Amino acid sequence: MRQPVFRFAPSPNGLLHLGHALSALDGYQKATRAGGRFLVRIEDIDQARCREDYVAAIFEDLEWLGLKWETPVLRQSLHFSRYRAAAQALLDLGLLYRCFATRSDIASAAAASPAGFDPDGAPLYPGLHKGLAQSEIDRRLARDEPFALRIDMEKAMRMAAQKCEPSPLTFTEAADDGSERAIPARPETWGDAVIVRKDTPASYHLSVVADDAAQGVTHVTRGQDLYAATGLHRLLQVLLDLPEPVYAHHRLLLAEDGRKLAKSAGDSSLRELRARGVTADAVREMLQLK
Repeated sequence: MRQPVFRFAPSPNGLLHLGHALSALDGYQKATRAGGRFLVRIEDIDQARCREDYVAAIFEDLEWLGLKWETPVLRQSLHFSRYRAAAQALLDLGLLYRCFATRSDIASAAAASPAGFDPDGAPLYPGLHKGLAQSEIDRRLARDEPFALRIDMEKAMRMAAQKCEPSPLTFTEAADDGSERAIPARPETWGDAVIVRKDTPASYHLSVVADDAAQGVTHVTRGQDLYAATGLHRLLQVLLDLPEPVYAHHRLLLAEDGRKLAKSAGDSSLRELRARGVTADAVREMLQLK
């Protein structure tokens, strides 16, 4: 049997808070109990928002929590070629198309002809540039108009169904007691999702799938807020012939007003807790972790 490989993959666009501590400790404890490896990955493809001081703070916080991980640490900003190759494979399959639409274009079209919302609450893409004539694509490219690459979800679902036949498209979810069950994957709830962003050669969905495969990750532990994304990730794994990890989605920590903790909301960081004299053991007690 393969040695289990777990990972914690934060983005250095802010300081870690208690929600990150729960995710990191949950994965670390599971890796330790399984006799597995534990990796830290820095997901810094968004170079406009990511900062080096946040990278350093991540390592300081994880050391304070008592975690140990393998080195060198993978940084996504050094592996853009991997994501380009994965995107090209999907292009070669005819599953991606260029979308030149701006956010305001999409919002206006979605308001005029509502098609529903994706699991993150954003309007589903209204198909503005799906089936765009090649002459129009060439004209826009000649003008250096930026574009994203979106997945043709209907076509992708058909191809995935053929590859999975006779079984349906599912992902494997592990419970706290270690039992596993197959969960129906529903990537179609995302519509024609962005796979390659305009400003970087990947999206979160593509990069995380490519990196998990490249690093041999066998177990992905993350919050319930990413539960719905797992269906899309499983679709990409099937289309790209990548291995399937086992997923475990832990509870979310909520603020007093009921929202999930977030860097952008200024929720107390681990650094602030440490400065107030809170210990790592106290953090574990807060998180109800042994």
